[in-house]
Amino acid sequence: MNSNAITKGILKAVGILFGIFLLLLFIYKIQSVIAYITIAAIISLIGLPIVRFLKNKLKFNNSFSVIVTITILIGLVIGLIGLFIPLIIEQGQNLSLLNIDDLQNNIESLYQKVVSYFSLKNIDVGFSLNKSNFLSKIDFSILPNFLNSIFSGLGNFSIGLFSVLFISFFLLKDSKLLEESIMAFVPSGKEDGSKRSLHKIKDLLSRYFVGLIFQILILFVIYTTVLLIVGVDNAIVIAFLCALLNLIPYVGPLIGGILIMFLTMTSFIGSDFQTVILPKTIYVMIGFMAGQLIDNFFSQPVIFSKSVKSHPLEIFLVILIAGILFGILGLIIAIPIYTAIKVILKEFLSDNKIVKQLTKNL
Repeated sequence: MNSNAITKGILKAVGILFGIFLLLLFIYKIQSVIAYITIAAIISLIGLPIVRFLKNKLKFNNSFSVIVTITILIGLVIGLIGLFIPLIIEQGQNLSLLNIDDLQNNIESLYQKVVSYFSLKNIDVGFSLNKSNFLSKIDFSILPNFLNSIFSGLGNFSIGLFSVLFISFFLLKDSKLLEESIMAFVPSGKEDGSKRSLHKIKDLLSRYFVGLIFQILILFVIYTTVLLIVGVDNAIVIAFLCALLNLIPYVGPLIGGILIMFLTMTSFIGSDFQTVILPKTIYVMIGFMAGQLIDNFFSQPVIFSKSVKSHPLEIFLVILIAGILFGILGLIIAIPIYTAIKVILKEFLSDNKIVKQLTKNL
């Protein structure tokens, strides 16, 4: 090999690396746009069954079906926003009056009641408030800053919401728009298999996301009922947050359990710990565990078996690996990405023994 060939090879490699760098930089710069398109694609998958129902059962034309579907989705978004607006306004009005010292004293008082109760019962809680001085090290002044960040983010949220709804409308109106965009990058000779894969992926993920909505709805109803019976303040908001956290596999329910327990205790912070706070917290946690049992033994098996068609152990391992590699985001996107990969593997590597075993239920 002469020096000219080596030089050309080096220049070609440098050019390829530089091209990859520019592509990654471009993706980084438009990451918000990619996020909007991804969210819009998910919304279109969720709205697709509604559009089909309106077209096939009610005989609406395509455009009117899409408009009705988008209106329903917008109504749901407005309803969710309206759920949080009173709480945000209340916090905003009290922002200037927020007394950090009082807040810290209230939380320390609650902690002291917990420690005193378990000390009376001769239960070792592991450390005492005075010795650890743990709560005094917490900077509670970050709470006003957090609330301010919520208000500053409302502008970006409104822009993002409009963009997502705009893109979703056209993805629903022309269901082949996204497919045609993807097919533009497919090599020649692979078009038919790619189209079959996209249709299968669209169908499975549409069922999956609709199933997730029903999963959240079931948990929301259970949590709301329990919190309202116990008399917890802002029961609907708390129930929705805890149900929404369930979208994060394994970690989400744990965070939701801690959140619902803490907010229940702080709702009755001025009451007696033994006769009021502890019993009500126990009742709420029993309801929370009942919701988790229903979710684990009914909702999730139905979703996985009817939509992604994967074994629970298989799903667990995929989520575990994705969580280790990509953190919380990996936990959320693991199942949809894995489902899409399985469909593609079955289409193009159906003769492989491992692929046959993994995709036998598809």
